[in-house]
Amino acid sequence: MSDDAPDQYERIQASPEFAGLRRALRRFVFPMTIAFFSWYALYVILSAYARDFMGTVLFGHINVALVFGLLQFVTTFLIAWLYARYADRKLDPVAEEIHARLTDGEADAAQPVEEVSR
Repeated sequence: MSDDAPDQYERIQASPEFAGLRRALRRFVFPMTIAFFSWYALYVILSAYARDFMGTVLFGHINVALVFGLLQFVTTFLIAWLYARYADRKLDPVAEEIHARLTDGEADAAQPVEEVSR
């Protein structure tokens, strides 16, 4: 890399492609975070205030609270899988193109990169 590497990084950061990449990331991360925290809050609130419901035995020694708790793990893995798919399709191609421009020394914002689709 040349001596003007910080300038290249600043130009990349100021580029519309990088801004689009950040928007695409936020479009996934913020709603998913809100959904997961809401789901977790529901679990905690029900555990604290709806003990009879959460203590309802479904079969054997398995009650609603245990199922909800296990579903927290399932949800975590589901979100990770969904993010990996989303990143593969929407984020990685644009990030790789931006990275290629940077490492090739062509960090001019004037050189277009395919915009992240919505």
